[in-house]
Amino acid sequence: MNKVITFGEIMLRLSTPGFERFIQAKSFNATFGGGEANVAVSLANYGIDAEFITRLPENEIADSCISELKKYGVKTGNIVRGGERLGIYFLETGAVARPSKVVYDRAHSSISTINPEEIEWEKVFKGASWFHWTGITPALSQAAADACLKAIKVANKMGITVSCDLNYRKNLWKYGKAPQDVMPALVEGCDIILGNEEDAEKVFGIKPKGFVVHATGGYIESVAFQSVCEQMMEKFPRAKKVIITLRGSINANHNTWAGVLYDGKKLYESKSYDITHIVDRVGGGDSFMGGLIYGLLTYPENDQNALEFAVAASCLKHTIYGDFNLVKVSEVENLMKGDGSGRVVR
Repeated sequence: MNKVITFGEIMLRLSTPGFERFIQAKSFNATFGGGEANVAVSLANYGIDAEFITRLPENEIADSCISELKKYGVKTGNIVRGGERLGIYFLETGAVARPSKVVYDRAHSSISTINPEEIEWEKVFKGASWFHWTGITPALSQAAADACLKAIKVANKMGITVSCDLNYRKNLWKYGKAPQDVMPALVEGCDIILGNEEDAEKVFGIKPKGFVVHATGGYIESVAFQSVCEQMMEKFPRAKKVIITLRGSINANHNTWAGVLYDGKKLYESKSYDITHIVDRVGGGDSFMGGLIYGLLTYPENDQNALEFAVAASCLKHTIYGDFNLVKVSEVENLMKGDGSGRVVR
């Protein structure tokens, strides 16, 4: 069986009820979420042996977080304990022309003060075939970036496939380093690179030729991104596949959603979905990544199928509250086949 390891920060998510603004809220809904943990949950739901690695404090909130991961079948046995606190993020869900807002309260979180030597990566990677990280982790602190780099180097040495989601977050890079200073050394060890047009531009200065994102009216021509994929592969020659998610934002509740995959020779384009009533788009990219990893492991000779699975899985995530994509393989495959009616299953 394929075993996938993910590494990063998981946080307590506090969301305003419904579509209330922060100033209106008298209570918050508490869940947990974080890019790499979200990927692990997706994979566990698909029957993949998935393990999440992080550093958490020794308290009951962290214990609850671990229990939540275990509930969905994610292995947690190599999580290290220590540090001051679990990070928090507050979410205000947008509607129509009002965008969603996130406020972070994650300074001095346990993973940001990690000692890169705390995790025995050779032990963690025993029996693993895949390692996944995102650009959020090295944005937290130099220590977290160093821990991530060590993991990548060990994975490379052990012949494990390494994937990354560039996940640029401008509000996180606060410790004196810019992503341009840190990310290249990490991404050069990756076999699979996922991003969107903003990630590629903000982190590496790579942008699609002859294309202005804000002039699309919510609809994106996928072939415009082949140049982004080509430039990424030229910059990072280890990469075997570069994948770009294509989100056309008509308003906060109505997006188009698709993706492209480039293998160095051919550009694969997915079906485009019109998501008209978004329940929760947080974790959408992570659900895509979880679907992509599953697809590449399950359809190793069929990149088109792998891409279609990722897009369909992520489309379904937009209908589910919380960070985690709680869908089954059969549900994703039904949507891939065109069953998007939403009729009651009896």
